[in-house]
Amino acid sequence: MEIRPTDTPSRELLLLADESEASIADYAGRSHCHAAFEEGLIVGQYLLLHTRPFTAEIVNIAVAPDRQRQGIGTALLRHAIQTARKAGFRILEIGTGDSGTGQIALYERCGFVRCGVDVDYFRKHYPAPIIENGVECRHMVRLRMELLPK
Repeated sequence: MEIRPTDTPSRELLLLADESEASIADYAGRSHCHAAFEEGLIVGQYLLLHTRPFTAEIVNIAVAPDRQRQGIGTALLRHAIQTARKAGFRILEIGTGDSGTGQIALYERCGFVRCGVDVDYFRKHYPAPIIENGVECRHMVRLRMELLPK
């Protein structure tokens, strides 16, 4: 597997991580995409966005369903951390729905810590309810990591 920048992120993976076309349209053109390639195919990707001074956010990260739980997500997160650090960012953020317990656990295993909750984020900003793991996804759980120089 090789992780490298790409100007053509997988639309399918963007929608897997974010069901809102309007949300994707808002950040996709302003973000930098890095993708995990195997045999010329994208098997995972993340989008990194400069949000505030010294701060970047992983605004979309996804792995192809048939390739999940094989370490690709962890590799993408580690790559994003190194990419943000090399770019001079001091803080890296990520957010996910409160019903995404697997995603939250992955982010915490990679060193992110919970720092807040955007209450009713998905009810306010998404056109239809999102059901995940049999539960309505309502709140955005925010996590962050301080990037110390290495």
